[in-house]
Amino acid sequence: MKRRSILTDEGAPMAAILYLSLFIFLLPSAIATEFAINGEVIELIDSNFDSAISTFDYVLVDFYAPWCGHCKTLAPELDAAAPVLAKLKKPIVIAKINADKFRSVGDKYDIDGFPTLKVFIHGVPTDYHGPRKAGPLVRFLKKFVAPDVASLESDSDISNFVEEAGTFFPMYLGFGMDESMISTLAVKNKKRAWFAVAKGFSDSVMDSYDFDKVPALVSLHPTYEERNKFYGPFDDQFLEEFVKQNLFPLCLPINPETLKLLRDDDRKIVLTLVNDIQEERSKQLIKILKAAASANRDYLFAYVGLQQFPDFVETFGISKSSELPKMVVWDGDEEYFTVIDSDRIAEDDQGSQVTRFLEGYKEGRTVSKKISGPSFMQFLNSLVGLKLIFIVVFMIAVLMLIQTVGNNDEEHPPGRPSSRLDGSEVERPADKED
Repeated sequence: MKRRSILTDEGAPMAAILYLSLFIFLLPSAIATEFAINGEVIELIDSNFDSAISTFDYVLVDFYAPWCGHCKTLAPELDAAAPVLAKLKKPIVIAKINADKFRSVGDKYDIDGFPTLKVFIHGVPTDYHGPRKAGPLVRFLKKFVAPDVASLESDSDISNFVEEAGTFFPMYLGFGMDESMISTLAVKNKKRAWFAVAKGFSDSVMDSYDFDKVPALVSLHPTYEERNKFYGPFDDQFLEEFVKQNLFPLCLPINPETLKLLRDDDRKIVLTLVNDIQEERSKQLIKILKAAASANRDYLFAYVGLQQFPDFVETFGISKSSELPKMVVWDGDEEYFTVIDSDRIAEDDQGSQVTRFLEGYKEGRTVSKKISGPSFMQFLNSLVGLKLIFIVVFMIAVLMLIQTVGNNDEEHPPGRPSSRLDGSEVERPADKED
């Protein structure tokens, strides 16, 4: 009897099914072989980028350029963090791609500077604005894979939770509260704060966290050594207001990192401009501002030093010859207000002067002004400020000089725009500050 081969015309459909089944069976193992969670940073290219992102639930991607100095500084930190993140219960993979070479990938994710970090959660990207040193970076990323609300059963659980959470994010600890009371807020603010409920705790914990009855919700800002407590009412509206007001410290220091956080808050910003935040008189003024902020939670209070962040301060019409400190109310974009006869803060009785400034603003005794220079949102997005102008001018001058030398002498290979004539590296405008 003649056997029918699966390769005959009549058996072709069966052969196709068998081959397809075999392909489907082997595909996962092939992908797993290409992308293994082994604690190393995975180098991606344009042809396998989408496959890698879809393979893992959590991926931190470093969009870099080989010539970028800040990228070279960041690389060993990512190498150190990768094995730690790979061992988590829900592992986080670190990958990198040369976005200067594979520009189609960079364009797809709006990469306009290097290095740019993005976290892909189930394939959905979100910007990473956290620390870039290995230890703090690990603690920051643990937030993305942590439970929405942690359940703590004992004093040691509370202590361990606070220690593991680190200092970058604020924390909200519910005592004598059901998890369901804050679960919605925890999901909404998952990328901005830690949430936990303590179901078992001693009187010493009540003393340590400065609350004397339950239920209570305690907010902690470890970096700024601040805490606040909330005893209710525990309606959604009041809970959300408490959480929102305590996402920032009472008086926020403005720097390139904290500036990015202001995008998520719609309150007017009472901004105090000082010469140097390290001066003792500035520190005394900041204490006064914190007291004022505590009584005016509808505003976000902040301060910034001309010496620390000149590009930002100068957009408010401040120069080295300006008399500081001064106060303004800023809308977080391009408009700010001065208060007539009350914007300058003298050294005597500064508490009363701050009070008069706030009263004057609320009463409408203000002058509206626009920040100087280009769109302030562009400044927020790039965080390059006026330095960009000098870098661009410098690059143009180098290119013109190279062209002149090429015309006058024998022809040379064209120089790279990121190099000096002596071959040393020059930061490109797309380099990002750490």
